[in-house]
Amino acid sequence: MSSQNTTTRYWRKRSSQYEIGAFMAWVLILAFVSWTFQVMTQDTIWAFVTDAPTQFMDIGSRMMPPAWNSLSSLWRPLWETINIATLGTLLGLVLAVPIAFLAASNTTPSVAVVRPMALFLIVASRSINSLIWALLLVAILGPGVLAGILAIALRSIGFIGKLLYEAIEEIDADQVEAIEATGASRAQTMAWGVVPQVAPTLAGISVFRWDINIRESTVLGLVGAGGIGVKLEAALGTLAWPKVTMLLILVLVTVVFSEWISARVRKALI
Repeated sequence: MSSQNTTTRYWRKRSSQYEIGAFMAWVLILAFVSWTFQVMTQDTIWAFVTDAPTQFMDIGSRMMPPAWNSLSSLWRPLWETINIATLGTLLGLVLAVPIAFLAASNTTPSVAVVRPMALFLIVASRSINSLIWALLLVAILGPGVLAGILAIALRSIGFIGKLLYEAIEEIDADQVEAIEATGASRAQTMAWGVVPQVAPTLAGISVFRWDINIRESTVLGLVGAGGIGVKLEAALGTLAWPKVTMLLILVLVTVVFSEWISARVRKALI
């Protein structure tokens, strides 16, 4: 009788080559994380880090109780902050709407020339933070509310313009074609075929951006762009911790109130 050699095969979920490759990938990832951590912390003074809980408790104890007697002098800068956010949002809205129509592929007069320029303006606005805009405008216009309003507006153009032009591109084309079939001009088609479809979206975007701008306008004063941030910088500079607490409470209440208004308006629109 001739004997047959039988080979037993075992099933494995992954091959040896795959497991080796996965192991090497994890080694490289851990090495990269370790290297980036060293780069990020190379200038860190660890004595300050270890002492942070003590400093936090010390400053926290000096921040209480809040300086309620300073509340009367904070209403005006708080009103300035709300005005910066509101006027900046309105100005950004006025500038963003035509840019959005120029950027949308179904409403732009020129896909090859005008649309890329409009998209560039939207990207440029979104790429620069409002705090950077404020720094530039304070250097050009000087400190004050005007620099804050323009900084908020320039930042809002990209946000509103991007969301709006995407909404314009998603409109129902049948309604537009029906209006064009009646012999309507391009302006009439825009007014009666496009605008009614995107108006609720535009309203929701505007309120949402105003809510964001309320938060951003509170810190613009740190660079001299007006609002309650000016008072906050002065309080921090003089180590007036009870007044800092009062300012933070005001900012928190304002942000919560704006969030409530924004949520109610968006709910009504939807």
